[in-house]
Amino acid sequence: MPEQNAENLRRILEVWDPHRDLEAWKQGDSSEVLTLIDPQVAYEDTVLPDHVGETYRGHEGIVRATERWLEPFDDFTVEMDRIIGTGDCLVSVHRFRGKAHHTGIELDGVVAYAWTFRDGKVVHLKSFSAPEEALREAGLDE
Repeated sequence: MPEQNAENLRRILEVWDPHRDLEAWKQGDSSEVLTLIDPQVAYEDTVLPDHVGETYRGHEGIVRATERWLEPFDDFTVEMDRIIGTGDCLVSVHRFRGKAHHTGIELDGVVAYAWTFRDGKVVHLKSFSAPEEALREAGLDE
């Protein structure tokens, strides 16, 4: 199963389109992404200032977090750089570029996620503004 976790994460990151998937989720449609995420998942955000300290639970929480994440941006892209680790704890590192809706401020930076899997599904994920923090969270730092 550990090798499958990396493949499942890669698949989530390849097929996830936040705008398309959000609309489908809000209409009650599932997506391939949600089939790879445990219904009792917990997501913690430490990146966006108005999300810090919040934990989103279940598929409904993922929908709510995605809505809140998209809200301040006119346009953005998230490009996967790499996946680090094996087993049940993985880290993904991404380049984020976006333009804030109200201010027009352009953002360009790195975001990382620590992912925990059980039985091939995501049971916990947490965002970080520095890959080193995600690696520490996942127990992958040296």
